[in-house]
Amino acid sequence: MRSFLSLNLSAPPRTEATGHAHWPETRAAFPIYAALAKQLGMEIPVAPEDRDLPEKAAGDLVRQVDTWLTSMDSRVAVHELRRLLQTTTLSSNETGLAALIQRHLRKLSKTTVDRDKIDFLLVQYFALCAPAKIYHKQIEMEDAAEVMKAVLGTVDVPSSLPAWCEPLESIIVTLREFRSLREILQTNFIEQGRNVKEAAGSMFYEPSSLLTFVRFNFLLRRTLIELMHADLIGIRSGLGLLDSVGVQVIDCQKFGLSAAEPIAEIRKIANQWKQPFQQDYTERTVNDTFERLLNLRGDVEQALEANSLKSGVSLLATKQLPPQAETSAAASEPAKRVSPVTGSSSEVENPEALDFESCLEQIWEQLIAAPPSRGRSMTTIKVGTARVLLSSWEVSAFVSEDSPAAEDLRRAVVARALVTAATESANATGDASNMNPALSIARIEVSRLQERVDVAKQAKDTEAAVNLGISTKRLLSALDEAERV
Repeated sequence: MRSFLSLNLSAPPRTEATGHAHWPETRAAFPIYAALAKQLGMEIPVAPEDRDLPEKAAGDLVRQVDTWLTSMDSRVAVHELRRLLQTTTLSSNETGLAALIQRHLRKLSKTTVDRDKIDFLLVQYFALCAPAKIYHKQIEMEDAAEVMKAVLGTVDVPSSLPAWCEPLESIIVTLREFRSLREILQTNFIEQGRNVKEAAGSMFYEPSSLLTFVRFNFLLRRTLIELMHADLIGIRSGLGLLDSVGVQVIDCQKFGLSAAEPIAEIRKIANQWKQPFQQDYTERTVNDTFERLLNLRGDVEQALEANSLKSGVSLLATKQLPPQAETSAAASEPAKRVSPVTGSSSEVENPEALDFESCLEQIWEQLIAAPPSRGRSMTTIKVGTARVLLSSWEVSAFVSEDSPAAEDLRRAVVARALVTAATESANATGDASNMNPALSIARIEVSRLQERVDVAKQAKDTEAAVNLGISTKRLLSALDEAERV
């Protein structure tokens, strides 16, 4: 018999028949609610061994679970739901997301929190389910309607948007023109979008309106993230050049650090930079986060200029990264980008010469130039002539950058790519003399990763332990193959 804890929750105004009718939806959404409860330290009414809910359930279990889900709906903030779905593999649970959306859409009386959750969940579902062929194009309403059909049904796209939606369309048109993060920060687009949503009232829930917001939210966030990554690439590229001329510290006072900040610390900040979308974000918090990023890039470029004057050689002119305007111009024309599956212009002719940071940069550039694979399927990146398969959680470690195990997973992927690229080169040329650096890095990372797996297990972080364990096994497999060359 199923066991569950007794919680003092008021029952929702739903009949037992209604609860049974929506039980498949409840079963699909339950793992997300359970993960939320675990993340927030809340009680779960079903015993651990019974959390794989049955296809058919007795009335007492249906009522208990439904009452708990209703309570969670009122207790969980939007940013808490956002953080969970953007930092775990639950974001790849298409059925669970759809169930969560339907549950909130069915509410007869919706609060502003319900509205904001629906707004976020819809764009999250779109990001998961949009096929690669439309993911980076200038998405139209018809594209959004096709992707969202499973949760919104067939929606007739109007030939013209209602007047109250026109500000969103104007913003979408302007997004195509931005060439730098600085330009977009001089607007108030996030606040404008929020104001349109507030003014919509009940019209927000009309299917065509929901599609309009899905499209707007996705395109705005995509532009912000692409421009953010362009600056991060610029920072890391600049740090590499400063390293190459022996600079160990730079003045980072614009960013808020010391006048003699170690390069290693700045690189760590850049590598661990988080998107400002996991917290309860507003226009001010997003602007503040991006402003700090621009200040960091300014500090790095100021150091490049200062050291250029000392050496008589312009380090800024020798940077391999295109200027901001050119980098972001590529972001505004995503259809011209190259998918990781087919290769990238960043491919290296001499993969055996890659160091850890250079390889990390190669992978990062390829993954932000094309969408992550849908669900739990594999994504291919290319380093030299080698192709390396990445799982969805490995891709997420590069793209979302906010998983607790993200840094460990990135290091595992880079080490695997270095070994695989060196092995491919050795097999092609017959010269294995350059494999030692890659093998040395990989062995160090294996030892480190095995320790991190143990830490995750002790912390009862099953998801991190499993993901790190699989990535470690793949690195070991690449090592075994390399050592046979």
